[in-house]
Amino acid sequence: MNRGIKIGLITFGILVFSLLGIGLGGWFYLKSKLFDFESEYSENSEFQAISSEGYTFLDRNGNGKLDVYEDSRRSTNERVEDLLAQMTIEEKIHLLKGSGMGSALGMTEPGKGIPGAAGVIVPTPRLGIPTIYLSDGPAGLRIEPSRENDPKKYYATAFPIATLLASTWNTDLVESVGDAMGEEALEYGVDVILGPGANIQRHPFNGRNFEYFSEDPLLTGFIGAAIVNGIESNGVGTSVKHFVANNQETKRNNNDVIVSDRAMREIYLKGFELIVRKSQPWTIMSSYNYVNGTYTSESKELLTDILRGDWGFQGVVMTDWFGGADAPAQIKAGNDLLEPGTKFQWDALLAAYEKGDLTIGEIDTAVRRILKLIIESRKMEGYNFSNEPDLTAHAAITQESASEGMVLLKNENTLPLLEGNNIALIGVTSYDFIAGGTGSGDVNEAYTISLEQGLINSGFEINAEAKAIYESHKNANPEEFIKPEGMNAMFQPYNPPQIEYTIDQLNNVASVADAAVLTIGRNSGEGGDRRELDDFLLTSTEKEMLKNTVEAFHQQDKKVIVVLNIGGVIETSSWKDQPDAILLAWQGGQEGGNSAANILSGKVNPSGKLPMTFPINVSDHASHKNFPLGGGSLSPTDFLSSGKVVPEEEKIRNEDYTVYEEGIYVGYRHFDKTDIPVSYPFGFGLSYTDFEFGDLDLIMENDTITIATTVKNIGQTTGKEVVQVYVSNLGTTIDRPVKELKGFSKTQNLSPDQVEEILIQIPVSELRYWDETKSTWVLESGTYTFQVGTSSRDIKLKAELEL
Repeated sequence: MNRGIKIGLITFGILVFSLLGIGLGGWFYLKSKLFDFESEYSENSEFQAISSEGYTFLDRNGNGKLDVYEDSRRSTNERVEDLLAQMTIEEKIHLLKGSGMGSALGMTEPGKGIPGAAGVIVPTPRLGIPTIYLSDGPAGLRIEPSRENDPKKYYATAFPIATLLASTWNTDLVESVGDAMGEEALEYGVDVILGPGANIQRHPFNGRNFEYFSEDPLLTGFIGAAIVNGIESNGVGTSVKHFVANNQETKRNNNDVIVSDRAMREIYLKGFELIVRKSQPWTIMSSYNYVNGTYTSESKELLTDILRGDWGFQGVVMTDWFGGADAPAQIKAGNDLLEPGTKFQWDALLAAYEKGDLTIGEIDTAVRRILKLIIESRKMEGYNFSNEPDLTAHAAITQESASEGMVLLKNENTLPLLEGNNIALIGVTSYDFIAGGTGSGDVNEAYTISLEQGLINSGFEINAEAKAIYESHKNANPEEFIKPEGMNAMFQPYNPPQIEYTIDQLNNVASVADAAVLTIGRNSGEGGDRRELDDFLLTSTEKEMLKNTVEAFHQQDKKVIVVLNIGGVIETSSWKDQPDAILLAWQGGQEGGNSAANILSGKVNPSGKLPMTFPINVSDHASHKNFPLGGGSLSPTDFLSSGKVVPEEEKIRNEDYTVYEEGIYVGYRHFDKTDIPVSYPFGFGLSYTDFEFGDLDLIMENDTITIATTVKNIGQTTGKEVVQVYVSNLGTTIDRPVKELKGFSKTQNLSPDQVEEILIQIPVSELRYWDETKSTWVLESGTYTFQVGTSSRDIKLKAELEL
């Protein structure tokens, strides 16, 4: 029995007993509603190839002639309309929901399907329409590596987390990561990747922040569009998620986000809008939560009026898994596909049609969109996937992108380290590096390179005394070092105990090592939010470990480097003065240890920049008083909790509902407006070299402003710099941020004394604000200041333009 089935039986065994409490009978009932209700719709994949007038086609419906939908020379719209006309109403309704949870849990017949794929678009066997496979996730495919009666391993590449990719500020590089993801999906037979995530990092405690790009919508939109374009260049679709304002995991299935129209348009919708306009993704995934009293998957305003009417989205909208409560209402609102699909939903759709509550026009609208995706898929072309993606090449792009997204926060004449140095690795995570987060963002990779292995690969010697302390600690706590896998990781977070070093141990290590690298690790994921104590803040053990390590090594004039192997923001202000250097390594995927070693050794000059603010205190965030602070994680039954009605008088603030009182003042918009000191500002990141900006010119042409400047490497080391453009209208008569990111560009690798010309174009339309009284975008007249810098608080150049 493979790992997915084991996990599925454990997890849904709990569901059976907790929900129904009637043992085996309950299991068979649940199975018939969630797993096994598609017996009459088994995929037909055996077709005769027929040649007619020099054209060869697959006779998918077996009628011996060429139908329009079988003719790849015809337009997509022609093929869709022909196929739609041939479908029965039963087949149309059948297409509107998935086939259940069996695939996601590895419960597939040997040799059939893709075990671990999260869901499917169901086949229509009478017409030869294939199954379309949907797979997590945002940092690489989440499919089962082991299959029954098959010795082959189907490992996937664990790419860097989204936050790290955003930290590259390099859209070309991120697009190449997307290309690798898409190639891997194609060769494993996956048709749609369920990602990327494009929610705003409203507060540091969101457990899924690692799946998202930034606290800023423009950076989110540009990086998100790049990865979508890369993936979809392979003929593989994406599902940009979770639309929209899904900014906490606590009570996520029923949380009601109370938010202003302006904050929605300028902050929470904007990143999605940019992705749609720049990449036209195949699908959008609606989120679990309500927005202003309506489930997003049942909101015509969001899914039809804004997404399609305002932005021109042409693809499919699917639910998050078990999202929403009213299947017919979801279809009517513009949510075309219900995933993973249940017999309950199927029955509800049929009943709604028979009663006239769901019209044939509404059904056809959704079916057309799904058929368009199917027709344009490589599966419809009859592509024979190899199950042999180029994992070696994908590991290489993983290492390159992870190196470029790591952020150097501090360096006092310490880095890069000298090759051959004896390095004392301090802390459990130095030996047990974290590749990525948990839940649907997890990946079943073949290996993960630890920091220890990465340093060895870069020519360093690992201190034997420090390693022996770790091994002794691990051997003394064997059960705590067993990593939960798959869905279990959502319910049982992996958190091995930290080492409690004695002062004598550290003094002994310091006497024989050249330098210390102390790693702080944090992980989180789907199903739970973070908390302040022992998560955002260092634990008492970590504080003591850092303090004593620094004292021991500094007494012998040796350096201490802290590496942050984390997926989200932690507190740094209280301790950042202690070590000599700090590298924010994020979670770099399976090559993370090699990537961190590339920076520490100087093989790669750090060029990452923060995509969010590191505050001094978490309570400094304007969103803090309106965010759940208790942490916690999902239970298996929570997956089926959508639609649970809580009486108004029993609703708990920040759990059943969350009021976004801060409006548009998220992240640096808030900190810069109020001039609150921060530990590290948005856009910050150091390099091993120095750069100089040239003169700033503004050119206005055809409603587009071009920002022109130059960047010169004035240091001694080849490196890259990020040019960030912030815009403000300080004479504004409305409440606006003092500056907002409106464009950026990353240089090529510049050699010492090399100069690069930078041109950044900003449409005038992107300087508008959302006027709630008029329900439209408005360009405020006045003098706009264009500020060019290397963070929101390090402005190098300014120029003004009257608009």
